[in-house]
Amino acid sequence: MPRRRFLFDQPDRFIAGTIGTPGSRTFFLQARDGVRTVAVSLEKVQVAVLTARLTDLLEELTQRGIEGAGEVPDAVGDTGPLDEPLNEVFRAGTLALGWDTADELILVEAREITDEDEEEDLSNDEGDDADDDDPDEDLDPHDDAAEDGPDIFRIRLAPAAARHFVARALRVLAAGRPPCPLCGQPLDPQGHLCPRRNGHLLN
Repeated sequence: MPRRRFLFDQPDRFIAGTIGTPGSRTFFLQARDGVRTVAVSLEKVQVAVLTARLTDLLEELTQRGIEGAGEVPDAVGDTGPLDEPLNEVFRAGTLALGWDTADELILVEAREITDEDEEEDLSNDEGDDADDDDPDEDLDPHDDAAEDGPDIFRIRLAPAAARHFVARALRVLAAGRPPCPLCGQPLDPQGHLCPRRNGHLLN
């Protein structure tokens, strides 16, 4: 099947957001440019790793003196919900991160999950290992020339816009279930089976 490409060059809005209640949230990356809105679903760990790697890249760019990389976002920032219609185009399997030196823009890319990705997840006992979702900072902006392959969702962002993405993503990640004070795992509103209490419920 021919590859679909969803490309956004400095969109009006690029955010991480969720639908659902804590404990059963679905995570999305969404871009909006004018009337065009596109979203891809992904795992919470992917959002967390992307946010961490973007932070590292922005710190490096700040040290290089790149304009906007060290900008401090507003305390409130973008707190709005995901835009409607949601228009989910695929579920993300691979995330990648890069830097366009010529235009001084950050590249964020999600590729559609493939059968091979799903088979690898099933065969990996450490399915939540963040290394599997580690964005590649050597992303080639011309690597999508092939007509066949997984669909692509690619965003080009100014460093200042990436800072705002990170600030919101951190808030989204922190808005889930609070951690257990004993084991650090998310608390279940129906009762938490804490391994530090030999599996007894912690209410």
